[in-house]
Amino acid sequence: MGKASVAVCVLSFALAACSLDKKEAEPEPNIPPTNYRQEILDTLTRTLDDPTNVREASISEPELRAAGQSQRYVVCLRFNPRDLNRRYIGQQVRIAYFFGGRLNQLIEATPEQCGRAAYKPFPELEKLCLASKCA
Repeated sequence: MGKASVAVCVLSFALAACSLDKKEAEPEPNIPPTNYRQEILDTLTRTLDDPTNVREASISEPELRAAGQSQRYVVCLRFNPRDLNRRYIGQQVRIAYFFGGRLNQLIEATPEQCGRAAYKPFPELEKLCLASKCA
């Protein structure tokens, strides 16, 4: 093996070792969410049977809380949506989990999760209107 071949081999191993040392940086999980209201609206627009004319909508401010063995920002949400027949189905309570400042999960909340939340009006949800479903 010539000196050039040995040099190329050594250089290849050195570069390979450098690439193994560099792990992808994990995102900071607990960045406070700044656009949480709009992200929740966008999600509800896609997931509710009829996202228009929602009543009694209220929302809490983002709060850092225990979520399993870690901490996450959460937002609690209450509202009375309509079903596919445009009948109101009663008060719903959901909890939104955020990771890296972005909405990660929006699920039904238990009384323990949102029972003590400090709710404020959420008029943006009540005013939500899709062209084909307003009335």
